[in-house]
Amino acid sequence: MCGITGWVDFERDLRSQSDTVRAMAAALAHRGPDAESVWTDRHAALGHRRLAVIDREGGEQPMAAEESGQVPAVLTYNGEVCNFSSLRAELTARGHRFRTRGDTEVVLRSYLEWGEHCVDHLDGMFAFAVWDPRRRRLLLARDRLGVKPLCYAPLGRGVVFGSEVKALLAHPLVDAVVDAGGLAELLSYVATPGHGVYRGIHEVPPGTVVIVAEDSITSRAYWSLRPTEHTDDWDATVETVRELLADSVAAHLVSDVPLCTLLSGGVDSSAIVALAARATDHRPRTFAVDFEGHGERFRKDVWHEGADAPFAELVAGHVGADHERIVLSTADLADPLVDAAALRAQDLPRPIPDMDRSLFLLLRAVRSTSTVALAGEIADELFGGYKSFHDPTLTGTGNFPWVSLNLAIGPHGMGNGLLDQALLREVDVAGYTADRYADMLGEMPVLPGETVADRSARLASYAHLTRWLPLLLARDDRLSMATGLELRVPFCDHRLVEYAFSIPPAMRTSGGIEKAVLRAAVSDLLPDEVLRRPKSPFPVTQDAGYGHVLRHRLEAVATDRDSPVRPLLDEQACDRLLKEARPVAVRGWGERRDVEMLLQLDSWLRAYRVRLDV
Repeated sequence: MCGITGWVDFERDLRSQSDTVRAMAAALAHRGPDAESVWTDRHAALGHRRLAVIDREGGEQPMAAEESGQVPAVLTYNGEVCNFSSLRAELTARGHRFRTRGDTEVVLRSYLEWGEHCVDHLDGMFAFAVWDPRRRRLLLARDRLGVKPLCYAPLGRGVVFGSEVKALLAHPLVDAVVDAGGLAELLSYVATPGHGVYRGIHEVPPGTVVIVAEDSITSRAYWSLRPTEHTDDWDATVETVRELLADSVAAHLVSDVPLCTLLSGGVDSSAIVALAARATDHRPRTFAVDFEGHGERFRKDVWHEGADAPFAELVAGHVGADHERIVLSTADLADPLVDAAALRAQDLPRPIPDMDRSLFLLLRAVRSTSTVALAGEIADELFGGYKSFHDPTLTGTGNFPWVSLNLAIGPHGMGNGLLDQALLREVDVAGYTADRYADMLGEMPVLPGETVADRSARLASYAHLTRWLPLLLARDDRLSMATGLELRVPFCDHRLVEYAFSIPPAMRTSGGIEKAVLRAAVSDLLPDEVLRRPKSPFPVTQDAGYGHVLRHRLEAVATDRDSPVRPLLDEQACDRLLKEARPVAVRGWGERRDVEMLLQLDSWLRAYRVRLDV
C-alpha cells in the first residue's frame, strides 16, 4: 500500500516545484516507508510513497510509460488489483510488453489500452492518478466501495491531490478552513459522497473518475450500487455467497510479505480466518485486541453482549491459528502520543476516538510481525448485522438508521451534549442531516414490485453502505497506514456486494437471525457458539480508571481560556458535569462520547490550526 499526491497547473511551470511536491509526499511518509519519488514535467508533478507488498524489487513509482521515446502516461497508484494476473495476460495478448511483475504496470497499461474506462476492468481496492501529457489532462480514479482514499482541491488553473488531506495541507496555497457546512458534516456522523469537510477540499467519491482538463473539472460515476431481481432460492444463495467470499479471500491472500488476519471472534472475521486457513498450506496468524481486566469488569450494554476474547480463542483453536491477544492498559489508551497519532492519522476528529486508539494500538502491534492484515469489515452492512435492519422504529424515522439509534439512546447519543446548543442550531446539524437523507432517497434505486417493508430494509442497507461504511473504511485505512500496515477487506469485493445487496431482506435475516445467509454460508467452518453469537461491535474498555483520565482532561480544557474549542463549548453543561466530582461514565455511549468528542475537537483545532468560519 502506498501514498500518492501531486499538483497539476496549466499555467505554471512545475519543473521547479519538486520541493513542494516532495513536502506533500513527506506528509504521507507513514503510508510508504520503503521508498519516495517525484516525477515532474512542465504542467504536472506527481509524488509517491511506497510500501512494497508485491514485486518488492520492481514497481517503483511514479511509473512512466514509454513509446518511441515519448511518455504517453505517468501513473501514481495506491492499492491492490486482485485480478492483475488475468489482466496482464489479456494485455499481453493485445500487444503490451511488461517490464515488472506487479500490479502497478498492469494499471498503467490498462489506461493505455482503455483510457478512463480502464477502471471497469480493475477488481480490488485502488486509488490512482494518471497524467496524460498528450491530452494534457489528469485522471483521478477510486475503487467502487472507496476502500482506498483520494481527495483533491481545485487550485488556480489546476488541482492538488493526495491520498490524505494532510498532503494537500502541506501545499503552501491550501489552508485548513472549516465553514458551517463542513462543521455540520463533521457532527452529523454521515459521510456525504465527495464531501471533504475542509473548505475547498473534495473526496473523489467511491466508484468515480474525475478528469481535470485545462478548462474544466468533470466527474463520472462508473459504478453504483443497484439491486437486481434475485431469483436464487435459499440453497443457491448460500452457495453463491460462499463461493464469492472464498474467491475474494483467496485473491486477498496474494502477498510477498508476511500476512495475518484480525480476529474478534464474531462471524465476520471468523469466516475470513477459516476461509484463509483453507486456501493456504500454512498455519494462519491471527490477532485480537483486549483490555486489562476486561473479562472481570465487563458488563453487557446496548451494543456489547459479551467480551470478544473467549470467542476469538475458540475460533483460533478451531482452525489451528497462531493467535495473539494484544492486551491494552488504561495507560496505553490515555497516552497523549497515541491520542495525537490516531488523530493525526485521520486528519479529523471522529465520534468514537477511544475505539480509534484501541485499533491503532492493535494495528501497531500487528505491524511488528506482519505487513498485511485481512479484516472482516462491511459484513454487517451487507447481510443485515445491525439492529436498524430489523427494528421498524429505526428504519421508519425518516433519518439515517444509526442516527435514529443514537438519538434513541438519549440526549447525548450523538456526542454533542457538551457543545454550544445555540451554535448547533445555527449550524443546523439536524437540518443538514435531513437534507443529506433526502439526497440519498433521491438516488436510491427502485426495484419494481418490492414491498414497502423490503424497500425500507434495503434502504437501511443502502444507507449503511453509502453513508456509514465510508467512515469505517476511512478509519481502517488511515489507522492501518499510520502504522505502515496494509489492511485488506475481502467483503468489499464488488461482485459479492452486488449479489448480497440484491438478496431479499427477509432472506438475509431468515428466521429473524441477523446475517442468516452469511452464517449458513460458513456453517461448516465455525463452531456453533460463534455461529450463534449476536453482533458485537469493536470492544471498548470499561475500566473506571479511563473515566478518571477523561475527567482530568475535560477539566484542563474547560479551564483553559485559550482553548480553541471554547467557541464551541457549552460551559454550563460542562460545569454541571464537573461539579458531580466523579469519573466520566465509561459504560454505554452517552456521557463518554460527549467528553471524547469535545476533547477530540480541541486537539484537532490545535494540531491543524483550523480556522472555523461559522
